[in-house]
Amino acid sequence: MSAFHKIIATVKSAIERSPRTAPPAHPASPGVIVPVTHDARRAELISQFARELEAVGGAFLGIFSPDEVRARTVALARDIGAHTAAIGAGVTLDTAAVARALEQAGIAVIRPGASGDAERASYRERLAGCDLGIVEANAGIAATGTLAVIGTSASPNSLTLLPPANLIIVNADRMRADLAAAVSAIGAETFTTKRVALITGPSRTADIEKMIVLGVHGPRKLYALAIWPNEV
Repeated sequence: MSAFHKIIATVKSAIERSPRTAPPAHPASPGVIVPVTHDARRAELISQFARELEAVGGAFLGIFSPDEVRARTVALARDIGAHTAAIGAGVTLDTAAVARALEQAGIAVIRPGASGDAERASYRERLAGCDLGIVEANAGIAATGTLAVIGTSASPNSLTLLPPANLIIVNADRMRADLAAAVSAIGAETFTTKRVALITGPSRTADIEKMIVLGVHGPRKLYALAIWPNEV
């Protein structure tokens, strides 16, 4: 099943799960706002995000439950022939469980945690030589297919810059309609005090003889998937 069809199936499922209400006695008059369920809205935003991401050369892998993310990450690593993967701390996801699943599949995992200058330099060198960088975004922006990632010591920005391929995971509840909504959700102060990367598709530049070249300033391939939170 393609990513697009998975989205459509999720939207259909979200609508079917939404509470049923009695239809109005008369057709709604112009200007009347019809309520949209939370599930339907976040499915709509993910669908828009997927279209925009793929329009700029990214690949949307689909929507998965938290438990399914481990298997899908391992499958991606195998698909691209990755022997090593670097992974940062999660925002809402237990990335330690993802790391264990990768190791059980025979893929070496590089974890952050270096504190001194020499250790950080060694970590960056290992990142540059690994096959796949995995990070969870702090927000997604549906209007442009953009992922906002806050750099921390446990999930450094180098994760999204040095490996040749990136998998960026975003929670459906952190998908926002546009940049203004994402800035509001993250907090304007965060943008002035921390390193926030806004990632829209694979790295590309046309500085070299006006020809599009991929992978000059970051990964050549960008994959993304969405987590559909478990029902409480």
